[in-house]
Amino acid sequence: MQARAMMSTHGAENVSPGDHPSRLLAAFLAGLRYEDIPSAVIARAEDLYLDWFASALAGKTARQVGIIERYAAQMGPQHGPSTILTSRRGTTPYFAALVNGAASHVVEQDDVHNGSVFHPAAVVFPAALAAAQALGKSGADLLVAAVAGYEAGIRIGEFMGRSHYRVFHTTGTVGTLAAAVAVGKLMDFDAQQFLHAMGSAGTQAAGLWEFLRDAADSKQLHTGKAAADGLLAAYLAKDGFTGAQRILEGAQGMAAGMSSDANPARLTDGLGTRWATAETSFKFHASCRHTHPAADALQLLMQREGLQHDQVASVTTRVHQGAIDVLGPVVDPQTVHQAKFSMGTVLGLIAVHQQAGLAEFEQQALSDPRVAQFRQKVQMRLDAEVDQAYPARWLGRVEVRTTDGRQFEAAVDVPKGDPDNSLSRPELEQKAARLIRFSRAASEPEIGEIIARAWRLHETPDLQQLF
Repeated sequence: MQARAMMSTHGAENVSPGDHPSRLLAAFLAGLRYEDIPSAVIARAEDLYLDWFASALAGKTARQVGIIERYAAQMGPQHGPSTILTSRRGTTPYFAALVNGAASHVVEQDDVHNGSVFHPAAVVFPAALAAAQALGKSGADLLVAAVAGYEAGIRIGEFMGRSHYRVFHTTGTVGTLAAAVAVGKLMDFDAQQFLHAMGSAGTQAAGLWEFLRDAADSKQLHTGKAAADGLLAAYLAKDGFTGAQRILEGAQGMAAGMSSDANPARLTDGLGTRWATAETSFKFHASCRHTHPAADALQLLMQREGLQHDQVASVTTRVHQGAIDVLGPVVDPQTVHQAKFSMGTVLGLIAVHQQAGLAEFEQQALSDPRVAQFRQKVQMRLDAEVDQAYPARWLGRVEVRTTDGRQFEAAVDVPKGDPDNSLSRPELEQKAARLIRFSRAASEPEIGEIIARAWRLHETPDLQQLF
């Protein structure tokens, strides 16, 4: 497959082994065709699409999404070919990508790729679906575009390294390029056009973690802008607008300004043989992914030992540095969204309510005094084994001391939702229905049809009717 992709007649034929990694990646993307993608990867892309679609609909009632949608209504047309999922209103591709990107990330249920610490769906699908509707593309076209966006975005995230994530929200930065790639694939870009689109996307890439300290709304701006600006970059490249050819690894490119451990080899790792799309994890708990390994471990321990929340005197979670960097600033959460980045709150919900789902966060995270009390019992501690495994593996380790002096430990090596412990299609259907019901974004018959449409996306001739 790799040879076919590299030697396609879409601009890749001029690539030589001495070309730089960005050009090799662009050549692969230009040559990628539906028939090159294993059927299992196509099926996984449909899984990811349903998971994203439901996550976006779950954001329908979020205040932040409403603000961005009102902005889109003020600045954009009242009608257009691309659908804003939360309102079902038509608009231009740019504004549909903006609003849908914001909605995709707000309930913290969208997918994640471990090694790149990147949420692909929240940026790839909003841009790709908006453009596919405007361009009259099929479901199969959308799936190929999504796979291209995932494959590129995940590798670029891995290339940027752990140092990037300490300050920058990778989904906001790298996501801009992933969205540009997905839209470029719908436009049948050659390798040169992909380089121009990535260049224009990379120079717009942004997203800083500082918002967590203030419980600010920036995270929705990160995904909304990444999807919309990536789409912008692709549309400009289609019309001849040029971008930096080495925006990733150049002397004044993204890695130079945003990373201290970038590894260019990651950009071309296993192109055509390693399918990073299939490595993507689904979220089980409705919280920041850094809390999931510890949540799984605590859930396991309390069930195994038959413990109640009031029997727990203290919990120590042994974590990787990335968890401390992201979750550490959230000491006293003031909003539901900020509570999803509080290790103590997430474990408090697990201990008191046995789960940390959307309903638990909305109804109990800030109002239940038992959860607040449990939050004070939780501390994070950097663990060398866990940190060394990250980001390829996200290990869960918890130590619990009870009020009567007993001590217990539990370990989870593969959190629920990871590829080796994935959600089955029935579980994905249940999750999707739960997400959509949460915001009342669709009726029960519509929920069934949304799920059925996802499973036949590969044979859908057009994408005009989404509900």
